[in-house]
Amino acid sequence: MIRPFLILCVIFLHCNGEFLSNKIRKFPDGFQFGASTSAYQIEGGWYEDGKGLSIWDIATHTDPSQIKDKSTGDVAADSYHLYKRDVEIAKELGLDFYRFSVSWPRILPKGFSEQINQAGIDYYNNLIDELLKNNIKPFLTMYHWDLPYELQKLGGWVNPYIIDWFVDYAKVLYDNFGDRVKLWTTINEPKQICYEGYGSTLKAPMLNVTGVAEYICAKNVLLAHAKAYHLYDEHYRKIQNGTIGISISCTWFEPASDTVDDHQAAIDARQFDWGQYAHPIFSKAGDFPLELKRNIALKSAEQGYPRSRLPELSASEICLIRGSSDFFGVNSYTTKLTYRDASLEGMYAVPSYMDDMAAVIISNPAWPQAQSTWLQEVPWGFHKILKEIMKLYDNPPVYITENGWSTSGGLLDEDRIRYYRNYLNVLLDAIEEGCDVRKFTAWTLIDNFEWKNGYTEKFGLYEVDFSSEKHNRTPRKSAYIYKEIIRTRTLDPTYEPEKFSV
Repeated sequence: MIRPFLILCVIFLHCNGEFLSNKIRKFPDGFQFGASTSAYQIEGGWYEDGKGLSIWDIATHTDPSQIKDKSTGDVAADSYHLYKRDVEIAKELGLDFYRFSVSWPRILPKGFSEQINQAGIDYYNNLIDELLKNNIKPFLTMYHWDLPYELQKLGGWVNPYIIDWFVDYAKVLYDNFGDRVKLWTTINEPKQICYEGYGSTLKAPMLNVTGVAEYICAKNVLLAHAKAYHLYDEHYRKIQNGTIGISISCTWFEPASDTVDDHQAAIDARQFDWGQYAHPIFSKAGDFPLELKRNIALKSAEQGYPRSRLPELSASEICLIRGSSDFFGVNSYTTKLTYRDASLEGMYAVPSYMDDMAAVIISNPAWPQAQSTWLQEVPWGFHKILKEIMKLYDNPPVYITENGWSTSGGLLDEDRIRYYRNYLNVLLDAIEEGCDVRKFTAWTLIDNFEWKNGYTEKFGLYEVDFSSEKHNRTPRKSAYIYKEIIRTRTLDPTYEPEKFSV
């Protein structure tokens, strides 16, 4: 049973759904704005022009009941055919850059680099060229969860050979697009790949071998990222002159009370959630965080395992991973309360990621709620993440590579506007306090297939009419607000777009 006082204990924290500042604030010179999408969520063309099958193609077709509205990404926003309209939207907004992902099976249908699909290369070349023609920088993400199914049949991210397969794939991308792409993300959100895909049923491939698979996956993802980074750094950077990093999902976990146990639960939750991936790359010491190693080793011993279920990183692997990112890509949306309660022992499966973390995670009902059940508006938590990254990792360059709010639909999205203003406001606070934040990316440019929630959640600055063959894109009020922020490089809480009409 959740201790009743925990639900109320942080209501005093300043998040009542109102804008936290009434003054116009200016963004630093050189600060850049963009918007994000991902291939499976918007492209469609799922089995067109030589594209291979992905794990999401298989998941949505094998058991449609897993998706809330029984939908698929077969067509989605049809960006495979409508990419020019997407670029036109990016230009309308005045974006400095557009962050998109490449579909691995569209480029390499079987996952291996001996067979390159020229139609896939042509599609991304056309998209990149269209962006550059409109003075928008392409920001390419190599992997956003749509693994080639042929590789998953071999184990996917729990097979150590995927490290080499990913590097081979990265080389194909550098060779074909690196002359024009100067911003790269290797992997988007390792936790969602590993815990949600291999340690649960939240994401494809829904392996659900919790307490084991997500940790094997974590090691392989980190090594795949690091080797792709070093390949670029050693063989391409001098010629192509780009910047390459990784995007990590970061939720702030706040202790639900001022007890030592609850503070430790919050630290453990942060280290399991994002320190597991950030610490090996960005800390001076490298390696997995102490809290992660300690918790899993102790639990493994108690459970009779001959060794920790967390694979060790060798000295050479620690060295390879440490420092393998030019920037810290932060995908951040929300905050949770965290506590520890010995009476709740046994509430999680054994072994499991959640049992290893040994923290209970809840939300405050006073926080504004999005359409997505997991998403609440808590701007002060976003501020704490930025300050924590500065403190723990010697103030690396930070790119906010995702931040956004979901609704059920409609063009009058006042709650999304409030969310963006509040989060950008505390981002400016963090910059003034010394955080080296250089870019902000809205999630997302257009409505998309939102994984297991299908089309029931709308994150887009532009609404997509999924019932129309033309998949018309219409700007929401938030699009006009974001456009004005970009145009003026200021955050004006009183601005109202004159031309907006429903």
